Amino acid sequence: MTPISFEFYPPKTDEQRAQLDKAAAKLKEQNPEYVSCTFGAGGSTLSYTPETVERLHAVHGYDAAPHLSCVGGTRAELGELLERYKAMGCHRIVALRGDLPSGMGHTGDFRYATDLVDFIRREHDGFFHIEVGCYPECHPQADDALADLRHFKAKIDAGANGAITQYFYNADAYFRFVDDARRIGVTVPIVPGIMPISNFSQLRRFSDACGAEIPRWIGKRMQAFGDDVEAIREFAADMVAGMCERLVDGGAPGLHFYTLNLSKPTLAVLSRLR
Repeated sequence: MTPISFEFYPPKTDEQRAQLDKAAAKLKEQNPEYVSCTFGAGGSTLSYTPETVERLHAVHGYDAAPHLSCVGGTRAELGELLERYKAMGCHRIVALRGDLPSGMGHTGDFRYATDLVDFIRREHDGFFHIEVGCYPECHPQADDALADLRHFKAKIDAGANGAITQYFYNADAYFRFVDDARRIGVTVPIVPGIMPISNFSQLRRFSDACGAEIPRWIGKRMQAFGDDVEAIREFAADMVAGMCERLVDGGAPGLHFYTLNLSKPTLAVLSRLR
């Protein structure tokens, strides 16, 4: 059976906490290998992320992996966070550069995810399983695809154990990226990131910001449905599930779902998988 995992983000209000608890409880029935919890831009969740990770572990019984970002955190702050996660029993970390908030000119004590991976390895070698991010359709700030691949390999060479991709809707892009990575010596598992579609206009905004391409035919099909919300949901779930099956059949080592703290879109996709 193909391993699955889910990503949540830290809630900041009571309403958001209730939404996370509801989604976490429903998705737990799918027996994920682990869940991850994002780290806010500019270090805005230096406290929210560990609190959420602790809740996901203690209340919902998840193996929870915190995201750790270079952005906004000093070496000392990130070192304290790692000690806190170690005390919680977290053995998995998702190490990312993170996105610079508008108006912020520098990251922190670490400039790149490679530096962060190297720091975790040197300070806690052997304790944490480290995942990093990668971009099948190329990082939006990369000079070119080859430069992007070299940066990815540098993170693996620094000590990462595996990678999770940015979401995409073109399975061929994932397969080509994995082939290219293997050719330059990357041997770790590369797990595709899956974004179920719940709100198409929101997805367009996300995709413009992160460089994920929405194939033209998908956008045109969505437009054809007009205001038929049910038809849009059915089409979106069928389309994403079909891509997931193709990824698994093609050798993907797992599926990592970006839930946006919602259960229904992810469950709709999972219910359609063989």
